This record gives sequence, structure tokens and C-alpha cells, in this order.
Amino acid sequence: MTTSTTTSTRRTEVQQLAEFVDRAAFEDISPEALEQLKIRVLDTLGVAIGALDAEPIRAVRGLLDDLGGVPSATMIGGGRTAPDRAAFFTSALSRYLDFMDSYLAKGETGHPSDNLGAVLAASESVGGTGKDMLTALAVAYQVQSRLSDEAPVRRAGFDHTTQGAYAAAASAAKALGLPAEQIAHAVAISGTANNALRVTRTGTLSHWKGLAYPQVAKEGTFAALLAGRGITGPEEVFEGNKGFKQSIAGDFTIDWSTEDLEAVLRSIIKRHNAEIHSQSALDAAQEIRSQSGFDADAIESVRLTTFDVAHSIIGGGEEGDKRTVRTKEEADHSLPWMLAVVLLDGELNPGQYEPSRITAEDVQQLMTKVEVTPDEGFSARFPDEMPADLSVTLTDGTSFHASRSSYEGFHSDPLDWDGARRKFDLLAAPFAAADLRDEIAGVVHVLESHAVADLTAALARVRTTRVHASDTAA
Repeated sequence: MTTSTTTSTRRTEVQQLAEFVDRAAFEDISPEALEQLKIRVLDTLGVAIGALDAEPIRAVRGLLDDLGGVPSATMIGGGRTAPDRAAFFTSALSRYLDFMDSYLAKGETGHPSDNLGAVLAASESVGGTGKDMLTALAVAYQVQSRLSDEAPVRRAGFDHTTQGAYAAAASAAKALGLPAEQIAHAVAISGTANNALRVTRTGTLSHWKGLAYPQVAKEGTFAALLAGRGITGPEEVFEGNKGFKQSIAGDFTIDWSTEDLEAVLRSIIKRHNAEIHSQSALDAAQEIRSQSGFDADAIESVRLTTFDVAHSIIGGGEEGDKRTVRTKEEADHSLPWMLAVVLLDGELNPGQYEPSRITAEDVQQLMTKVEVTPDEGFSARFPDEMPADLSVTLTDGTSFHASRSSYEGFHSDPLDWDGARRKFDLLAAPFAAADLRDEIAGVVHVLESHAVADLTAALARVRTTRVHASDTAA
């Protein structure tokens, strides 16, 4: 008689993932990947600090202060709370400006740096080392990236934070030092409970666009804390009856026994403060603006040909019209608005998202002249390239043209430490004097030689209100 394999003798898919997380070691990270992880940490912290005085962030911070929490994890700008709440706050900061890194898969785009909040809070709460933190962050990049590759969910109506639920829990559990069995339960709990709807990023956009991943960071951290107390989760979360595959993603296979910790090398960093698929088009707009004879006040029409994902998400395709722009959330996901403001201002940084600039008549009028068209050939080149072909015609018939397939920060031209430091200083300067910025960057650059508490102690001294430029100068 043949005896069927049972879950008591068979390693489920989440158990196999947990074994990968458990065996991940700092020594497995290549020097190239380690440097890029540190660049991502510095970049993410700069983006987070730059958001400290944003209205939604102030509301979140006020709520966390009212709720309290066991003070075992530090919040940027000072104060301590429970790890899951600190994870939410740091992730909210790093997401608000929409200036973080990205991972491009054919059917999914995620932002692995969103996991820093969970990793930082979990690591600090157990007295972790910089090596522990960097290893857990490398795990987050690997898990989220590989699930984005093999199990995209956007076309099924779910948000990319769905894959993040697995990455946040896996990395938080790793940072907490949980054994493989408890890592599996943490991932199963978080993955089962956090399947977010894509309506988060379609139509009229709300504050939740920037808070959807913080929610996942919080819940992934809480799932890891639960698992650490012996709480179990569905052991067949991936392959089980009405599990992730059957209900949402469809069938896919990832052999976690062959995975490494190098996915960070395939992630990219934003050059412009804008949705990731716009980056090459905005570079093209800057080139046109620099050409002799260009006059932004005399633009008759703007025509962009690009790849299908950019058109679908930010260009007025399947995720809704992008010419009703009243808020930051709508502006940074509107390719017509972003092209218009770059053609007018020459840049797209946090200053362009001031409410008065978002609704200014010149940019509102110019974005109505922008036409975005997808191209099959360009689409076939994505995600290895981000093709954008931009033409601008003036009222006198003069035409300007520029094409881009990548940008500084893309795979073909990765950001180096000096570039990351310049971006960090640009964003953090209003909240931290030069000596504090030097201290934070210095700790990050040799984080493997520090305790996580060394980094969070410096982050606690960042101001939550802007200081005068003369006070932050080098």
C-alpha cells in the first residue's frame, strides 16, 4: 500500500523559504552587494529624514505618541516605541516622498527599501549588530524581488505590497534571530493576512498610497513577534487549498535552496523625485529643456512614446486618467504633470510638490498638452531598459527631441557612494546639520563594524522641523 506524503514529513514551500532565510549569513553577501546595500540604507534614510515635516507623517507620529508602546525601538527624530510601530513610522517616512529605490520585474514593480523600517526596528529591539541588520535587509531584497519575478499580482488587482508581506516578515524574523520553524510561521501569518488591493494606486490617490507598505512593515514585524512567542501560521500558505497560488498568483516555482543574497544589485535608485517608470522620460525632458532655443512658455504639444507599464500606471492607461492632479499623491503618479513641471522648472525634487506648485496654472495647463503613447517595441525592452522618446513642439513649429533608455541610478549606471551621499545631503540638510549628517553617513558606510544602536542614536538627534540653510551648511 502506498502511503501519501503528509505535511508532517514534507517540507512545505514556506518552510523551504524559511530555511533559506535561516541559513543566510553576512559572509554570503558579495562585496559589491554589500556596498549597494549600504548605499540603499543611506538613500532610504535620506528620503525618510526629508519627509519628517510632511502633514501625513505628523499625523502618524501624533498617533504613535498617543498610543505609546514598550520603548524598545527608536523613531527617526527621537522617541521610542514598540518595534512594530517603529517599523510603521520609519517605513512611512521612507515612502512619503516617493523617492526610494525600486525593483523592476516584467509584471511587477516593488520597492525593497520599504523593508528597512521593519529590519531596523527589529534589529535594534534585540540589540542587533550592523552585520545582523545588513543580512536581514539582504534577505528582504531577495525574497521580495524573487516573488516579484515569479509571482506578479498587479494584473489580478492586487498591490505589490502583497509580495512585501512575505519579505517584511522574513527579514524581521531574521533580524530578531528566530529559528527556521518560527520564521516559517511569521512568513505564513503575514502572507496570509496582508493581500492588499491595487486600488491603492489607481484613480484618485489618497494618503494610503504612501502608507500601504508601512502597514505591511508593521504587520510583518508583528507576525515575527507573534511567531517568536509560539504562534503558528498556515503551513501551506503558498501551495495549499485556497492559498496564495490558487487564490491570487497562480502557479510558480522558486527553488530557495539555490538563492543567494545578490538581488540588491538588480534594484535601482531614483534620480528624480517621481514614480520609478518616469525616470528616463524626465531625463529626456531635462535634455530638451537645455537645448538652444527651447522656450517652456511657448510649448504647443508634448508627445512621449514609452513602454506599456509606464503608460498603464502613470501615463493615463489602465490605472486611470492622470490629468486630475490636486495632491502630492496624484502628482508623483502623473506622467503628464511630472513632464510638465520638469519642462518648466528643470527639476523634480521635493520643492516641486509644494501645494502651490502642484496646482499652479502653468503646470496644470501644460500637462493638458502632454500625450503619452505605449510602443510594443519599447515594451519588449522593459525591464532591461526603460525606453522613452520625447518630442516637444513650440507654437512657431520648432521641434525638440530626446531619447533615453536608462538614467543615473539604473542597472547600467548604478549610483555610487558619492552620488548617494549627495542625495542624502540634499534631502537631510533641512533637518540635520553637517556634523550629524557626517555621523550618520559614517556609521552606515561601515555599518558592519557598529551596533544598530549606534545608527539609531544618531537618527534620534535629527530635528523634526526644518532649520535655516545657514545652520546646515558644511
